Amino acid sequence: MKIQFIGASETVTGSKYLLHVGRHKLLVDCGLFQGMKNARKKNWQALPIEASQIDAVILTHAHIDHSGYLPALMRHGFSGPIYCSHATRALCRVLLPDAGYLQEEDARYANKAKCSRHQPAEPLYTEQDAIKVLKQFKVLSQHESHQIFPDCQVSLRPVGHILGASAVRIIHGNKSITFSGDVGRPDDLIMFPPETLKKTDYLVVESTYGDRLHPQVDAYEQMRSIIKRTIKRGGIMLMPAFAVGRAQLALHVIQQLKAKKEIPNVPVFLNSPMAITATELFFDYEEKHRLSRAQCESIDKMVTFVKTKAESIELVGRKEPCIIISASGMASGGRVLHHLKSLLPNPKNSILFLGYQAAGTRGFSLTHDHDRIKIHGAYVPVLAEVHNLEALSSHGDYQQIINWLKPLPNPHKTFVTHGEATAADCMRSHIKEQLDWQDVIVPEYLDIFEL
Repeated sequence: MKIQFIGASETVTGSKYLLHVGRHKLLVDCGLFQGMKNARKKNWQALPIEASQIDAVILTHAHIDHSGYLPALMRHGFSGPIYCSHATRALCRVLLPDAGYLQEEDARYANKAKCSRHQPAEPLYTEQDAIKVLKQFKVLSQHESHQIFPDCQVSLRPVGHILGASAVRIIHGNKSITFSGDVGRPDDLIMFPPETLKKTDYLVVESTYGDRLHPQVDAYEQMRSIIKRTIKRGGIMLMPAFAVGRAQLALHVIQQLKAKKEIPNVPVFLNSPMAITATELFFDYEEKHRLSRAQCESIDKMVTFVKTKAESIELVGRKEPCIIISASGMASGGRVLHHLKSLLPNPKNSILFLGYQAAGTRGFSLTHDHDRIKIHGAYVPVLAEVHNLEALSSHGDYQQIINWLKPLPNPHKTFVTHGEATAADCMRSHIKEQLDWQDVIVPEYLDIFEL
């Protein structure tokens, strides 16, 4: 086997790992680069292999930084199967068409406002491209071994994080390699803890929080305090949230606070079509998360789903106190941008982010005390309160991941990915020092290793 790192190397986005398995070429994850402009430009660059030469793709989970390049890969000639868990396929049916639609919308807006350097601005792919690539999806049941090539076995193991998220273990001959994907937390409020991995010869492990621990704070108390303070001064509370995972967690916490009458009974709006659909999917996958059916039904009754563009425009103009949850979680696009333009200039309002903010995103700028932010080609003053509740992150911190890895025998080699350069190198050090694993490295973009 041979592996090449063509994404998520010293960055948290663009996850793509090209694995040569005998005569076959397998891509593990196929994500979009997000955040810094230099990273996003990689979405338009040619891959180090012709897309038509890739035999199959395996997804760890549905988030766009792990699945969002699939329609572009298809446009470039990939026609093979895309393997994933049941819930991952269900979520991709929501996320990928929405990603294509948003890219088309952003291109149209850029052309109308003439705020792009490219004339005309073009989307990387369209909504129809995303719908078309969904036909290539093939479901693999978790906990079972599947033969995808004559000499290649694949198995998926749940790792928390979001619905369907899995570690991917690939066996070729007498050698095995495991990709952690994004690893959830043992104490996540809605997802089950990640399951222990099986013995593996090689390991690719994430390091989003490789340089820090999650703060020991009461997430309910923090959210309660910010909501009460905002509503008391007549403001609106906006939560930019990932449509899958964090939006549902935020709704759960708000519902619990309302049930205990710990926050005012103001309206709660979910303004993200894909977050609405993802929330409804929690009914279909009850065995994959901690929420009971009664809790899901309570959330359903509490929230107002904002489905149409007209309803969204009306909500942007709202002045009365309320709570709004909208995607995307790093404010990189989507309906949340219109809310930010409306709410940021008013000190009565509050913006609450719910987890990791990648460098180069608006979320990163807003949570690092920037006094103005660029949206749709114009700068908007930041006068609203801005908070980031990292205690609600869906990624394990370095100690939680170390504890998760402890039962695992020492792999021949461990690759640390999906983290900014400092975080990845800190994770490397933690693994060597705490687990006494000797061969631990942080691969660079396009590095190749024989296994």
